[in-house]
Amino acid sequence: MSLSNILVVGGAGFIGSHIAKMLSLKGYHPIVFDNLSTGHRDTVKEGTFILGDLAHPNDLDQVFSRHKITAVMHFAALIDVGESVIDPLKYYMHNVSYTLNLINAMHKYDVKTMIFSSSAAIFGDPSQPHVDENHPCFPVSPYGETKLMVEKILHRCDIAYGIKSSCLRYFNAAGGDPEGIIKNFKKKEHNLIPLILNSLKNPGKPLVIYGTDYPTFDGTCIRDYIHIEDLGSAHILAMEKLLRERTSTSYNLGNENGFSVRQVIKAAEAVTGLKVNVVEGARRPGDPHQLVASSQKAQKELGWSPRYPSLQDMITHAWRALH
Repeated sequence: MSLSNILVVGGAGFIGSHIAKMLSLKGYHPIVFDNLSTGHRDTVKEGTFILGDLAHPNDLDQVFSRHKITAVMHFAALIDVGESVIDPLKYYMHNVSYTLNLINAMHKYDVKTMIFSSSAAIFGDPSQPHVDENHPCFPVSPYGETKLMVEKILHRCDIAYGIKSSCLRYFNAAGGDPEGIIKNFKKKEHNLIPLILNSLKNPGKPLVIYGTDYPTFDGTCIRDYIHIEDLGSAHILAMEKLLRERTSTSYNLGNENGFSVRQVIKAAEAVTGLKVNVVEGARRPGDPHQLVASSQKAQKELGWSPRYPSLQDMITHAWRALH
């Protein structure tokens, strides 16, 4: 697989940029395709960068016609659960319609391998403590619906066109580059750990806890956090297995441990030595009370295991990426 061109769509964003770096270290050539609406050019440290937009099929034609693509990794999506409830059409357009442009280009240029950035949001409110791949899918937000729609589209494209896919359901991506090379340039944060750290970096800026009356031990939401490096290794392992075995599949990716919002705040305070200015707010629509992964399938089939399971390590690496 050495020197294979891997198209990393959304590769200037938080997750895509780290995985592009990891692909390069593994001997692949990442081709980063990004419109820089939320990503940042300075995060692209390896491979080839192409400024382009999934909304414009001609941009995709330029990429696929000029480069022999072995596989596509798709990270370009809107991810704010609350915003998706307020403006669902925006999410269906960006996350579904524009993804159809990408899949259509793959079909047109005979590229048969897709690694799709999916989400635990497809499951909705879980009916069991650890969510495995067979858990029923009842998303409670338009964001979750868009991810599930794309998974269904990819299933149909496998049957009809032989486009093989691996759908990776993230629980909560966290952390940062352990080497401190890739910095976090995100214009707007949605995830808890960077929101906490940004509030600490800007004294006086409060952190809002959205909901303190959930049916959990301390009233706040519980989530499973996974380090960006562990996500990256799972992507590469899933891609290599898909290229080798040509069977579409899906994996839930998490550490199998849940932490409440209040626990994450306390951990961030311990790591930084600073006090978070907390403001308690109302629940946000579309937020399940608990999401914790069962990652047994990925561990068994991919030989994958988290290298950075410690919440403290994730916070330390994320804090370093802000400086």
